[in-house]
Formats: sequence, structure tokens, C-alpha cells
Amino acid sequence: MDHSKQFLSATINVFEAHKRMTERAVAQISDEGLRTALDEHTNSIAVIMKHIAGNLISRWTDFLTTDGEKQDRNRDDEFVDTFSTREELLAYWERGWGVLFDSLNSLGPDDLETTVYIRGDAHTVPLAIQRSLGHTCYHVGQIVQVARIQAGDEWNTLTIPRGQSEQFNKERWGEGKPGK
Repeated sequence: MDHSKQFLSATINVFEAHKRMTERAVAQISDEGLRTALDEHTNSIAVIMKHIAGNLISRWTDFLTTDGEKQDRNRDDEFVDTFSTREELLAYWERGWGVLFDSLNSLGPDDLETTVYIRGDAHTVPLAIQRSLGHTCYHVGQIVQVARIQAGDEWNTLTIPRGQSEQFNKERWGEGKPGK
């Protein structure tokens, strides 16, 4: 069993699931909603998406050979909504995820033994991957929460709807299902 391939495959799977979850949440809100922060101390969904993409581009460009905090990254600008349209924002979002997935898909078993740097701090490749995954998931949760609040009664649940866990479990693990 090749544990490195399993690890990388599982990592890609989790990143893909969180990307899809974000996109399903964002699809439920208006263009204005993308740009609306809950209050003056929080970021809008557009800003959070811009930050995620900027972080992914910086961390995953030349992942194995350059510091994850690129000198040309303007992190502070990631917290300013500069996109004119949803399409521009989504294009930048896709760019960030493309850099991530290209890099992850290029890694081989020996690469997991490599040391990489983020802001000058040494990380094993698995630690750098987990750091990026944790950071991304944190912000995905923010996006989903803000989208849920903005959508109100029009929200379409992204996971099992409230009060339907028993029904879901019956369908998945009820009579005649695997494990029964």
C-alpha cells in the first residue's frame, strides 16, 4: 500500500469538497451579497474568496523550491474588494485553486520528505499541506456561514438538512445496505 499516494489523494479530495461547498454556497447569494460584510469588523464573501485565492497562489506556486510567502504577494490588498464583477472574482478564485491542484497533482512520494518554507519557517511537505488545508477550511466555513445568513429562508442546505439525519442514515445504512 502506497501511503503517500493515499495521503495526496485524500488531501486533494478534501480540498475539492471544500471548493465545491463554497461554490454551492456562493451560487445562492446575489452579486450584492458577495460584497456585503456582516459588520464593519468582518470581511465580505468576495474578500474572503480573494484572500483564499491569493494565499493558494502564493503558497503553491513553485511549492517545493520557493518560500510560500512570495515577495510579489500583496496580502493586505487581498482584504480589499477590487473585482468589478462576479465573473472576475470567480476567475481569480479558479486561478488560485488551479495552482493548488496542479502543484498537489505533481507531487510524488519522495516530495513528501522535502522541507519547504513559509515566511522563512521550515515545514515538512505534509505539514505545509495540512497548514494550507486548515487555513482554507477555516475560511470556507466563514463563507458558508455568511452565505447562509444572507440567503435566509431561501437557503438550500449543503449537507444533511436539520431534522433529517435519521432519514439520511436509514437511506445509507438501513435494511439491505452495506454494513447491515
